[in-house]
Amino acid sequence: MRRRVLVLNGPNLGELGRREPEIYGPATHEELVAACVEEGLTLDLDVEVRQTDDESTYLGWLHGVDGSDVDALILNPAAWTHTSVAIRDAAAALSVPYVEVHLSNPLSREEFRHVSYTAGKAVGIVAGFGLDSYRLALRGLAQRGG
Repeated sequence: MRRRVLVLNGPNLGELGRREPEIYGPATHEELVAACVEEGLTLDLDVEVRQTDDESTYLGWLHGVDGSDVDALILNPAAWTHTSVAIRDAAAALSVPYVEVHLSNPLSREEFRHVSYTAGKAVGIVAGFGLDSYRLALRGLAQRGG
């Protein structure tokens, strides 16, 4: 039975390919989904990718993870990374490991992006490699068995 990884993407990531491609690259969210699913197959992982601009929906997804149907998570809270204590608290309560992922490197950008509320409980952080950030996170989770 394949291990299951849930990828949760936050606000504005549905606009990939159109929104600031010089920062986030030319790939669309649909291409991001395909890359994650494809990489998962090579690693013997079932990967599901979700995206929302609604913080309540994102929190509901986090609260719904109990470890019985998901083995690990990849979180890209996007702007909520730097602003949402609620997302931080929900991530801290997860019973499964997660990796925080960013397409760009937040530390090379505006100062307000230098603080991540969610990184402290992550088993790892991958940032700055575009779509490869997700591939690298999946590889890391596959190698650690989660």
